[in-house]
Amino acid sequence: MTLDAVLRQARPPSPLAGRLSAQSLLFALGEGTFMTGSAVFFTQIVGLSAAQVGLGLTFAGVAAFLAALPMGKLVDRFGPKKMWAVSATGQAAMFALWPLINGFQGYVTMAVGMEVIGALGGAAYGAYTIDVLPADERVKSRAYMYSALNVGFTLGSMLGGIALAFHSNDVLHALPWFTALVFLVNAVAIGRLPKAAHDERSPEDRKVKVPGPGPLRNPGWLLTTFFTGVFWTNQVLLNVVIPLWLVEKTDAPRVLLAFLFGTNTVMCIFLPMVTSRGVKDVPTALRAVRFSSVFFVVSCLITLATHDTVGWVTIALVWLGHVTVTGAELYLSAASWSFEAELMDPRQRGAYQGAAELSGTLGRVWAPALYTFLAMNWGAGGWLIIAAIIIVAAIGIHPSTRLARRFLEQHVPADVLADARASAPEPEDGLAVGPPSLISTEDPVPEPEPDSVRR
Repeated sequence: MTLDAVLRQARPPSPLAGRLSAQSLLFALGEGTFMTGSAVFFTQIVGLSAAQVGLGLTFAGVAAFLAALPMGKLVDRFGPKKMWAVSATGQAAMFALWPLINGFQGYVTMAVGMEVIGALGGAAYGAYTIDVLPADERVKSRAYMYSALNVGFTLGSMLGGIALAFHSNDVLHALPWFTALVFLVNAVAIGRLPKAAHDERSPEDRKVKVPGPGPLRNPGWLLTTFFTGVFWTNQVLLNVVIPLWLVEKTDAPRVLLAFLFGTNTVMCIFLPMVTSRGVKDVPTALRAVRFSSVFFVVSCLITLATHDTVGWVTIALVWLGHVTVTGAELYLSAASWSFEAELMDPRQRGAYQGAAELSGTLGRVWAPALYTFLAMNWGAGGWLIIAAIIIVAAIGIHPSTRLARRFLEQHVPADVLADARASAPEPEDGLAVGPPSLISTEDPVPEPEPDSVRR
């Protein structure tokens, strides 16, 4: 491949996708830097035990679960771009406070607060990207943004590792301040993005309840996102079960773990655009789910075989098992973006994002304990049960998407659904970016320039 071809592949699908990818990179850079050193920071600076750190994260996870739907409703009321910027600003402020916290009570308060603010940002980000990107560019643009996210996490991990190498508490104190600065820059950059259609609601409009039933009354959506959560247990395989299996059940050297995670990172940077190709609607998303499920099952079959292999055969098979489960991750990402775009009520995308977080969490929260028990205690039989769980989910998601689609057709006006699926026109000066029937000419926002992604 020539240099020109490589550069063409590296270009974002559109100037707006480039700007959104910059936000993904900034978020992951800040988050990745702090997370790399967080265990040492919490134990050495905040003064917590490992058990206290884990308990606080559990409390925070429960808080995020409970806050998901209310935060989504705030996004629908006040607009996704504004709430995304508010979340980024709030997270920056809270990161700046971390060095001032000492003791378990302060840690739990901060952890819970950050997860709640993060839930607001997650719902706002999802609603904004679906709202602002033309239908025929959504999956391609989200794939590019996913690559940028992984680049950001890689850079953040490197910076965090460098900070840890100094073995200095002063440097550890600076980690959250660095992340706070990155998030603050991100908040400013978010504020400069074009408004989406649902940012154009007037104060009077915000007081009016959105017509139609909410996402909790859409069983097809809840089932689809539950099954998607089950598919996302590929991350449990990737990060927990396969590494534990390598260490305890095979003769592979432990240093292989570094190569496994390095392979995953490289694949997630360079392959999202490839695996998302051709995914544009629910039928093609279901095809991607089938590919993802096949990769997941193949990973289980390959990994269980390593119990009885030795030497280089074990190393090769464990690596291949990690590669195939990464393939499951990549194809699932492409499918989930289409489900979000096609199966949400366009008028309630924030609430639908919140409901998806609720049901998706229920679909995956049980997996670390169950998968670890099955693989480590039941051996080959356990691996086959894990594979069977994914096969059942792959079968179940097909009727659930049809149910979700029928619900929308019954409760959402046809013209609203048609506009949500239509390609948005190239925005002109004075127009917000969004579906044709939702575009407003108030509060003009200029079209982003091609070089606006550069800082």
